[in-house]
Amino acid sequence: MTTTTQQHTASDLFAQALRYENRADPYPYFAQLCRRPVVPEENGTWLVSGYHEISRLLRDPRVSADRRRPEEEQPIRKSLLVEDAPRHDQLRHQVTEQFVPRIMGLRDHIDGLVTGLLDAHTSQRPGQLDVVGDLAYPLPVTLICELLGVPREDEPVFGSIARRLTRGLDPVETQTEDELRELREARGELVQYLEGLIADRQAAPADDLLSGLMFGQGSDAPMDPIDLRVTLALLLIAGHETTVNLIANGTLALLRHPDLLARLRAEPDLVTPLVEEVLRYDPPVQMSGRSTLADIDLGGTTIPKGSRVRLLLAAGNRDPRRFSDPDRFLPDRPGNAHLGFGGGIHYCIGATLARTEAQVALTALARRLASPRLVAAPPPYRENAILRGPDRLLVSFDRLTPDPRSV
Repeated sequence: MTTTTQQHTASDLFAQALRYENRADPYPYFAQLCRRPVVPEENGTWLVSGYHEISRLLRDPRVSADRRRPEEEQPIRKSLLVEDAPRHDQLRHQVTEQFVPRIMGLRDHIDGLVTGLLDAHTSQRPGQLDVVGDLAYPLPVTLICELLGVPREDEPVFGSIARRLTRGLDPVETQTEDELRELREARGELVQYLEGLIADRQAAPADDLLSGLMFGQGSDAPMDPIDLRVTLALLLIAGHETTVNLIANGTLALLRHPDLLARLRAEPDLVTPLVEEVLRYDPPVQMSGRSTLADIDLGGTTIPKGSRVRLLLAAGNRDPRRFSDPDRFLPDRPGNAHLGFGGGIHYCIGATLARTEAQVALTALARRLASPRLVAAPPPYRENAILRGPDRLLVSFDRLTPDPRSV
């Protein structure tokens, strides 16, 4: 009887964390789940909320990144996000060879993009800025378009597709029939769009990541056409969706801690640990899915082979067994080895780029916004529970100053 009660409790807590009315602050429910770091739901899915337990599973070769059951629809080819070694390693190597050299030395360019986006709203009079729509979204979208070789004017097309696809990442029980239908339609639209993009580049190669994957030299190059389409979809969508949340969540943390905002304005180097604390305190990706390839003893219990597992990264990031005073936002926190970018072989391939974008954007906001204030507290959030962040983030200011370095 005790076990059944505990299972019901875990399922109820997780359901509450997923409810939209709790989107602004799911952390009290995660904190309660964290008291039992490994627990099954009623449907047989296991919830893992402890930092040490999540870290272990992220690095355990007996855990698969593909969390779908065999009877579920399978695509022709899977992205590296849900592939296991050695297939994952081959795909990741192909992407890394082309991606990493292209993002090195981009900080000045990112700085210029941020400056331009804010300059469009420069005013010596009181005004408002939507940090999401005016900065956090257009910045990573512009960058990923430039890197991949995607026309910037196509953003409304893949932006619409991305919003529907990312909603599909949430637990299926939280989605309506209309949303599931839209998910299927979005997948078809994305395939059609990418096939056209690939055909264009086949006819006219360019100096971009897409051409590099199609024609590049190397041990694993060029990339197989089907793998190319799947990988391009992953990079196009993941390359901006999570960074939007990182910048918005970071801005929100600063506005709620005006002492830190003032400190960042005076100490720009604070931005490096500050972004790491955002990734711990309010991560843009709240959870991830896995499945077990063998029985795994963990947290005083055994997760059976073939089980689905939800790794509650946001809960692990606030595990009091790992982080002291976990509900406080402390940029000076020592040893901040958070789970914000995952871990193991699936550690976020775009982590360096996302960090740089957030660091530059938050520094510019601190430097240029005079007396910024939240218009709505809490702000309206996106529907997504897994990719969690504000849908809009309206900020009032007394003035938005020109970049002092160019005056």
